[in-house]
Amino acid sequence: MDVVRAGSNPSVRGPDPWFSGTVRIDPLMNAYDPARVQGASVNFEPRARTAWHTHPLGQTLIVTAGLGRVQLWGQPAQEIRPGDVVWIAPGEKHWHGASPAAAMTHIAVHEVENGKSVEWLELVSDEQYGG
Repeated sequence: MDVVRAGSNPSVRGPDPWFSGTVRIDPLMNAYDPARVQGASVNFEPRARTAWHTHPLGQTLIVTAGLGRVQLWGQPAQEIRPGDVVWIAPGEKHWHGASPAAAMTHIAVHEVENGKSVEWLELVSDEQYGG
């Protein structure tokens, strides 16, 4: 058993190549072999968002605060609110982030396959975000 104390893992800023705007990532859990599950609490300031990306084994988002958006490639963006749980299937190109006027926090859970949990793609343009 391993108890990770609150605040023992430092917050990190969402790296510019993978995020637009101000994003804070608070690690929650890392995969211990042979387990594959990882998770983090991610806070997006208004208009902040991920780049387009995919996950080899899918991703679950649990919205805990604020108002956000999520979008699959080729589909309209959807609004997400606290209590919403979003499942993104393996390989689905998507992005997620805050609404234009309100911050949003979610817990992101995904699994590692062959050392990789995400494939980062291009940034979401302002036009794509606003559409």
